[in-house]
Parts: sequence; C-alpha cells; structure tokens
Amino acid sequence: MEPSQNDLERLMIFEHARITAESAYAKNPNDADNLTKWGGALLELSQFGDINESKKMIKDAVSKLEEALVINPAKHEALWCLGNAHTTNGFLTIDHDEAQIQFDCATEYFQKAVEECPGNEHYLQSLANSSKAPALHNEIHKQGGFAQAQQSLGGSGASSNAKSSVKKKSSDLKYDIFGWIILAAGLVAWVGMAKSHMPPPPPQ
Repeated sequence: MEPSQNDLERLMIFEHARITAESAYAKNPNDADNLTKWGGALLELSQFGDINESKKMIKDAVSKLEEALVINPAKHEALWCLGNAHTTNGFLTIDHDEAQIQFDCATEYFQKAVEECPGNEHYLQSLANSSKAPALHNEIHKQGGFAQAQQSLGGSGASSNAKSSVKKKSSDLKYDIFGWIILAAGLVAWVGMAKSHMPPPPPQ
C-alpha cells in the first residue's frame, strides 16, 4: 500500500516535531513537555517503515516518555502515550503471552492517565478499548500476517515476488493495526499539537 498524500503530510509534520524536540532537548533535557512531544512524534513515525523499524522507534518513544515521567510522574499525556506504545508493541508481538504482558502494561498506563486527568475522552476511550486488544491480536495473528512478514524480511531464498507479496500483506495489516490504535487512542490530537509548531507552508 503506497502512502497517501495525507500520510506523507503526517510524516512531514511528525518528523518536524521530532527534530524540533530533539533540538529543544539539547538545550533543556529536563523539560517533561518536550520529552512527551518527542515520544509522541516517534510513536506516530513508527507507523511508517517496516516492522523492525517500527519496533525500534517505539522503543525510542518509550525511553523518552519514561524520561518525561521521571521528571513529572503525573504527566498524563506521557502516561497515555506510553499506553499507546505498549498497545502497539503488543500488536507487533507474535507470541500471545508476551503480547498480553504489553496489553496489561498499556491498560495500567491508560488507567493512570485517567486518574491524573479524569473525564478526558481520549483517555477513557483508550482504557475502554484496551480490553479488546487481546482478542483483536488473536484474530490478526491467526491469519499469520506478521509471522509471514518477519520470515520474509529476515529470511533468504524466497523469490522476490513472494517477498513483495508478503511485504504488501504485512504493510496492509500494519496499516489496519495502526489504524485501530489511532482510532482507539485518538492520537489525532498529536496532529493538531504538532501542526501548531510547523512553519507555514511555502506559497504555491
């Protein structure tokens, strides 16, 4: 699946947000807001690229968000983003038991976010949807999407056509998963926040 114009715009927005946050961190590493924005941007950027790239970016996002919580343990945006990161990790994990650990972790973070900011609709929706994640994980992995994809990306000897077909299936599946997570978590909030930090587009 080729990225749409909208996807490319989002990629540019969040890449800009990541670069801006990285630059701000160099000046002040103790800014929990900035670390949260950085982690959120990395989490969004993890939707682009292959599964291994996604996992690496999610790991980086978790690191930034945990750093934000060391500075401010009550930072509900960071708690919520960590919930999203663990949900995503769960979906990208083939083993059901390992995935369940990620989903349980996500639920804890969503619960903490709700406790810190009661009434936030995004947080409440994420918490409600987190209970559905294990069943969806089972359904997705029954189809063998990610297992096949990881074999094709990591193995050799398959024809390029077979690899490309499995890669496409993996890509489509990943879009479905990330689509569910975005829908569940309301990560669109990040688009608005990142857009407010974007330079104006050049005149046409």
